[in-house]
Amino acid sequence: MANRLQVDPQFPQTLQAVITPIKRSLAEGGSIAFPTDTFYGLGVDPGNADAVEKIFTIKERPAGKPILILIDDRERLKDWTVEVPELAEKAMDAFWPGPLTLLFPARDDIPKALTAGTGKIGIRLPDSAIARQLVHDLGHPLTAPSANKSETDNPLNADDVNQSIGSAIDWIIDAGPAPGGAPSTVLDVTVSPPVIVREGAVSRADIEAALGTPLA
Repeated sequence: MANRLQVDPQFPQTLQAVITPIKRSLAEGGSIAFPTDTFYGLGVDPGNADAVEKIFTIKERPAGKPILILIDDRERLKDWTVEVPELAEKAMDAFWPGPLTLLFPARDDIPKALTAGTGKIGIRLPDSAIARQLVHDLGHPLTAPSANKSETDNPLNADDVNQSIGSAIDWIIDAGPAPGGAPSTVLDVTVSPPVIVREGAVSRADIEAALGTPLA
């Protein structure tokens, strides 16, 4: 089973005391699980192409499905996308941090497995204080598909993760139960008008109201 680190969700800054082995593991191509806005996510360094490819093996995930990343600050967008459309700015102002994943035009130099050949990269600034603090302390974004095998129930706690993929990952950051609920909404802002790829925690009506325009 994976190594487990206990972190108090009320004090995310305590991550700093345990970040060294996590950072080392990710730098070596390792993988971790951690709580997000909804479920526990599976994290690797998205800049490491080999580590990104391992996600498909760990999750038994079909090839060709893109992988989203989490950032801790909008300034990081420039490292992953070639353009931030005006409507994307409006969406971020309204819903970030929160469970809205935006699809941006991807830079050519990022691992192709992240985009699944679409030329688009999914990015979210999470509301989870633990997830944001983790990304901040690591100094780089993290991937965040659910930390379970594909086609199984999404993991709500560290025990769920261990039962599903614990033998295949290195660390679990145990910050208690994740909130659950609907997954993040995925909005494609590379087209105009934007298109909802997956409706989840943020509704179409709320997005249209925030953007001031109908979606496709």
